[in-house]
Amino acid sequence: MKKGKHDIAAIDIVVNLWTPEANALRPKRDAFFKGKMKVEPKTADGISLKEMLRRMDAAGTERSFLVAIRAGRLGHPACYHLPYELVAKAVKQHPDRFSALAGLDPHNLMDGVRELEHAVKDLGFIGAHFYPHWYELAPDHARWYPYYAKCCELDIPVQMQVGQSMIYDPDYRLRSVGRPITLDAVACDFPELKLIGIHVGIPWTEEMIAMAWKHKNVYIGCDAHSPKYWPQAFVHYINSFGQDKVLFGTDFPILDFERTRAEIEALGLKKEAKRKLLRDNALRVYKLA
Repeated sequence: MKKGKHDIAAIDIVVNLWTPEANALRPKRDAFFKGKMKVEPKTADGISLKEMLRRMDAAGTERSFLVAIRAGRLGHPACYHLPYELVAKAVKQHPDRFSALAGLDPHNLMDGVRELEHAVKDLGFIGAHFYPHWYELAPDHARWYPYYAKCCELDIPVQMQVGQSMIYDPDYRLRSVGRPITLDAVACDFPELKLIGIHVGIPWTEEMIAMAWKHKNVYIGCDAHSPKYWPQAFVHYINSFGQDKVLFGTDFPILDFERTRAEIEALGLKKEAKRKLLRDNALRVYKLA
């Protein structure tokens, strides 16, 4: 990473591979990205890895975790999967800047578990990732449990969206099944598994804080919602008793790299708390140090 204006080199734990090659595999959702999420058209249409790295440098981001997303059961036009190999290819091109997370599909059952093992052991993936709402199966549903067991065996963290879902496609409406409280049973059943509830947990942020406070193995991913709109209780948590339990992310392109970093800086966090949020906690949880 080029030396810039930021004194802390950030680790972004939730980033979407947004190249034209990857976007060719996604359903076109201009109404959602350009409309609802207000992503700039020049970004929403796809950017090169070179441009992504330029933007990361400008934001002081040293490394991004690219998600090999699995969004829904294949067969419906609203659903899609990014191949693990496509994300692994991007990481191979820039191994000092990118790491990979393996998306999970609960309907793949043991085939999916074996694919996860392949991604970690053969392709170098460092964690797992899933969206409960794309399958309308809460994190404590039995179908996720084989993946949790494999994550324990592989000693990798798993992150999942908590909080409300959106209407990504008007013909494929999804219920918000990711209440943070559903992590309670999972954390009890798998105390050695590192669980990261991403997307802050909004609108149930205090419920997410309660889960991270209760369980040593539960963490909060601070992505997808602009920091300037974070609930005050969450900012206080980051700056005080929760400073070891929070990990920075953008969910790019939902949040812009530079704008998000600027909003983090504007929160006035203590230096140690800010360093843990932006960098140290991700290095520790994902064993990158």
